[in-house]
Amino acid sequence: MNTLLLIIIGLPILEISLMIKIGQQIGTFNTILVIFFTAIVGISYARVEGINTIKAGMTNLYKNKIPFYEMLSGASIAIAAILLILPGFISDIIGFLLLVPFSRKIIINFWLRNNHSKNIKSSEEIIDAEIIDEKKDENEL
Repeated sequence: MNTLLLIIIGLPILEISLMIKIGQQIGTFNTILVIFFTAIVGISYARVEGINTIKAGMTNLYKNKIPFYEMLSGASIAIAAILLILPGFISDIIGFLLLVPFSRKIIINFWLRNNHSKNIKSSEEIIDAEIIDEKKDENEL
């Protein structure tokens, strides 16, 4: 089954069931307040982290270095902000993991390591070949 389809169908089901369970424990109104609170705190923290990432990227540009990590970090902060806006506790947990610099660095390094190893595996399958021009061979005879 397609992983993206499984995420699109499975994640909302998990989010709704978790909200129902938490709503039974702390009440509906408190659950709604917690969802709004995590969204507000997450977005404000995402803004702070985004500004810090831009500053770090500008510092790398001044040093004539490519701000590669800062670009990936900025993209992950944007994804985290979207996840924090979406109502739900699972998306909030993933969003906060992407916002915290320590866990964001671990996630980015893990993602880079997995994608880099795939690129190495695909580049190892090199086929050595020789091009033969048939028209050139006919003219030489």
